[in-house]
Amino acid sequence: MLNKKTLYRPLLRLLFFSMFCSCVSRIPIVETPLPIPAAPLEEQPMSSRSPAGGVADEIRSLVESGIPSSLVKALELIDSRNLKDGDFGRMMAAISITLLQRLYPDVRVIFPPADPPRTHGYTRILQEAEKKNYYAPPRNSQDYLELVLPFLALLDESREDRLLDTLPDLKRAREINPRGVLAPYFTGLVCERIGQWEKAVEQYNKTYAISEEFYPAALGLARFLNFKGEVQEEILLLESMVVRYPDNVSIRRQLALAYYNNRDWSRAEPAIAELLQWNNWDEQFILMQAHLLVEQGQFIQAQAPLDLYSVINPNNRLYLFLRARVQAEGYRNRDGALNYLRALLRAFPNDEEASVYAAQLLMASVRTEDQKEGRKILERLLNSGETSLRVTTLALQDAVHRQAWKEARTYLDRLLAERRSPQDILLAYTVEQGLGNKSAALSYARELYEADPSNEEGIIAYISALIDLGRRSEAGALLETRLALGGGIIKSRYYYLRSRLQTNEELAMNDLRSSLFEDPRNLNALTAMFEIYHSHKDERRAVYYLKQALALAPDNPRLKRYEAEYERVMKN
Repeated sequence: MLNKKTLYRPLLRLLFFSMFCSCVSRIPIVETPLPIPAAPLEEQPMSSRSPAGGVADEIRSLVESGIPSSLVKALELIDSRNLKDGDFGRMMAAISITLLQRLYPDVRVIFPPADPPRTHGYTRILQEAEKKNYYAPPRNSQDYLELVLPFLALLDESREDRLLDTLPDLKRAREINPRGVLAPYFTGLVCERIGQWEKAVEQYNKTYAISEEFYPAALGLARFLNFKGEVQEEILLLESMVVRYPDNVSIRRQLALAYYNNRDWSRAEPAIAELLQWNNWDEQFILMQAHLLVEQGQFIQAQAPLDLYSVINPNNRLYLFLRARVQAEGYRNRDGALNYLRALLRAFPNDEEASVYAAQLLMASVRTEDQKEGRKILERLLNSGETSLRVTTLALQDAVHRQAWKEARTYLDRLLAERRSPQDILLAYTVEQGLGNKSAALSYARELYEADPSNEEGIIAYISALIDLGRRSEAGALLETRLALGGGIIKSRYYYLRSRLQTNEELAMNDLRSSLFEDPRNLNALTAMFEIYHSHKDERRAVYYLKQALALAPDNPRLKRYEAEYERVMKN
C-alpha cells in the first residue's frame, strides 16, 4: 500500500513549477484559418503511419502525446504545412480539436472548424463517442489512438461494468506509447470511479510525471484529498494551482466546490459569484449560491438565484428545501414552508432532513393539529431503525419544550457522548436547570461561555446560571457590559435577566417593560409581568400578559396551569 508521501509528492510539486496557463499564453492563437491550397496527404489504415514521414509523423506524435500545447502545435503545423485539406490533416485536426474541447475546455484558443473524413475509422470512433457509445478497438490493435479515443464516450460514465471493460484497451495503449498522457489518465479515471483511489492516484502521478503541463492529473489528486477528508490540503493545492492557472475555470470550479463543501461561506461566496459571471446559467453553482446565502441568513438575497433555478429544475430536492427555509426563517411563513416541504417529501418520502425540519415547524405551531402531526413525524423517525443524531436532537428539543426533563436527559446523554456541540451543551444547561441541578447547569453554561465568549447564547446561559446560584455581583457586572451593546431581541433578554437581579419590584418591572419594548414576544418577560400582577391579584392586567404568553407557547405546562386558574376571567 502506498503511503501518503508517495501518493502526493509528484503532484505537490505544483507548488514549485509554473503551470500550463503561462505556456498557453505564449502559443499563437489561430483565429481564422488561412486559405491554403489543398495538398492532400493520402491516409493509410489506422494502424499504420502516414507515408509522408517527417511532418506527418511529428503531427501524429504531437496528437498522441495528448498534452494541450502539443495539440495546439499540431493544429499549427497542419495549417502552416498546407495539410488541412487532406484526409490526414483533417483527421488529426479533428482529433486535436476534440481532445482540447473535451479534456481542456479552459484552453482559450479559437479552433478551426473540425471536418474529419467521413469514412475514416477515427471519425467513426469520435461519432460514437458523441453518442456515449464505446467503440471497442480490434483485439489485436496496435494503434494508440484507436485504443484511447473510444474512452471519450465514458468521460462522464459511472457504471462500473462499462468502465472495467476499457482497462485491457488502456493497458495496451500504455504499453504502445508510454509517453502519452491519455492512457494513464483515463486509467486513473476508471480506478477513481470504481473506488480504487490509491491506484487512481498512482496513474495520476504517472501522468503528471510525463508532463507537468497536464493539470487534470492535479485535479484528480485534489478529488482524492477531498475523498480522504483532507479538505485543507485540497484547498491549499487548488489555491496554488489558481495562482498559476488564473483563467482556468475547471480549477476555479473545483476550488469553489472545496470552499462550499467545507462550509467556508465567506470564501465560497466570491468564488461562486465569479464563476457565475463566466456562465450565469451554471445550474450547479446557481443552487450553491442560493444555499450559501440561506446559510448566512441572507434570505432576501437568496430569492434571486432560487427564482432563476426554478426555471431550470423546480423539482430538485435541495431547491425545495431552500425554498422552505426562506419561507420559514426569512419570512416567518410556516404554512408556505410546509407547502414546499410536503412537495419535497412526496418526491423523497425518506428524506430525513426535510422530515425533521417539517416536524420542527409543526411542533412549534400554535395549532394543536399541527403539533400532533409534527410529533407523529418524530415518532415515525424514532421508530424507523437506528436513530440519527439529527433525530435525537429533535426528540431532545421536543422533550425540553414539553419540560419532560427526565425524558430529555436520555437523549442528551447520547448527544454529549457522540457529538457535544455548542448547541448540545446549551441544551444540557437547559435540562439541568429544569431538573433543578443548579451547579451542573452552571458547569455547562461556563463551558459554553469559556469556549466562545462572543456567543450570546452562552453569555445569557452563564449569567442566568450565576443568578440561579446567587452569584449576583458577577452576573450584574457581566450584564452591564452586555446592555451597553446594541439592541433588539438580545438586549431584550439581557433586560429580563437584569430584572431578576432587582430587589425592588418597581425597578424589576421597569426592566421587564424595557425588555418587551425591545422584543414584545419575549416569553420570559411576558410571563414575569403576568406573575407580578398575579401576585397582586390584579386579574385584568394579569390576564393581559397571560394571553400574550399563551399565544406564543400554548402548550407550556406552567402557563397551562395558570390558564386553568384564569379560565373564567379569560372567557369574559
